[in-house]
Amino acid sequence: MTVNPKHPASPTDAASSAARLIAAEALVRFMREKIPLARSMDVQLSACGSGALSLCAPLAPNANDKGCAFGGSLVSLMTLNGWALVELPLRERGIACDVFVGTSTVRYLAPLWQDFRSEAQLADGSDWADFFTALNARGKAAIEVACSVPNDEGTGPAATLHARFVAKRRS
Repeated sequence: MTVNPKHPASPTDAASSAARLIAAEALVRFMREKIPLARSMDVQLSACGSGALSLCAPLAPNANDKGCAFGGSLVSLMTLNGWALVELPLRERGIACDVFVGTSTVRYLAPLWQDFRSEAQLADGSDWADFFTALNARGKAAIEVACSVPNDEGTGPAATLHARFVAKRRS
């Protein structure tokens, strides 16, 4: 969870941050129970903030034949992270939807030789208000998400994913 020292959290902010963290932890447990790949990759919650979500995975079960992170594991972690970023506010609002990735573009920029994490946030130009307005009006909505996996030095991305996620209300 991120904290801005220039703007200390109010008691209400702290309570909602704690509730969001609990919801994010429950969502990761759900992923590990219902998505075998998430369990096999050993996906864990790394951080949860008001506008971002981060998942992590150890290198060992995600290594390729060269000993660095397998590209399929990188794109899988970013896709799971983007899905969770969209799923979490739906669950917080008690809205039952099927969320799926509609389109995605991935770029692999550098090998990773250690445990790794994905950071997800809404893409530029996307916002939750438009998403929930469309969902309420049509029963489905789409939103753009940007994910990245930092390189080993933390100086830039090792991989990026830009995806459009779609949520459709369950009947």
